[in-house]
Amino acid sequence: RVPFGRPHLHLRSCDSTNEIARGLAAAGCGTGTLVTSDEQTAARGRQGRPWSTHPGGALAYSLVLRGSVEMPTTVPLRAGIAVCEVVESLGVPKAMVKWPNDIWIEGRKCAGILVEARPQDGWAVIGIGLNVNVPEEDFPEEFRHRATAINTGATLAEATAALNDRLEHWLDAPAEQMLAELGQRDALAGRSIGWQGGEGTAAGIGSSGDLIVEDSEGRTLNLDAGEVHLSV
Repeated sequence: RVPFGRPHLHLRSCDSTNEIARGLAAAGCGTGTLVTSDEQTAARGRQGRPWSTHPGGALAYSLVLRGSVEMPTTVPLRAGIAVCEVVESLGVPKAMVKWPNDIWIEGRKCAGILVEARPQDGWAVIGIGLNVNVPEEDFPEEFRHRATAINTGATLAEATAALNDRLEHWLDAPAEQMLAELGQRDALAGRSIGWQGGEGTAAGIGSSGDLIVEDSEGRTLNLDAGEVHLSV
């Protein structure tokens, strides 16, 4: 098949690369079609939250998957592993996956992933926002203690090329390999967490991409959606 990132539409500014990529997918573009932008003005993350792209310092990346590609719930986590490897290849010692769709460097978010799928039409879009070179003082004040960037001098072009390569690898990787790697990169494992309706301890990630937790009464639960946070 054609390598990921071909064709590649790069924009100086746009509302949302995911929105443009969805339009291309609906029009029949091939798998691996990539949309990137130097700036996004109306991007969003999960549950409709806004996601800002720092002009020239953050990568806005949306990749189309279509055809016979399956759309399992593990796609965001597979993408998360790929992003971690990219972050490390650009000079950061260790990156972790915070279920379900964030990437952390030392407990602070450097990337977010949003997968939007239309299985009935045979396509999905993987959207990734990655802070590459963003000084701490350039983050909005309310996010400074929670957000970070790679900040090793790597370029957006280098990050893009690395993402194309690692996404292609991890989207095709056997489930056993993916789960083993997640086990090494699970930022929540063994930590006290809270979620809507409960509190407990994170106990790993299941084969379908669900978060396994032990609640305060010792019961094992599987969370397949929603938000979790570290308990203080």
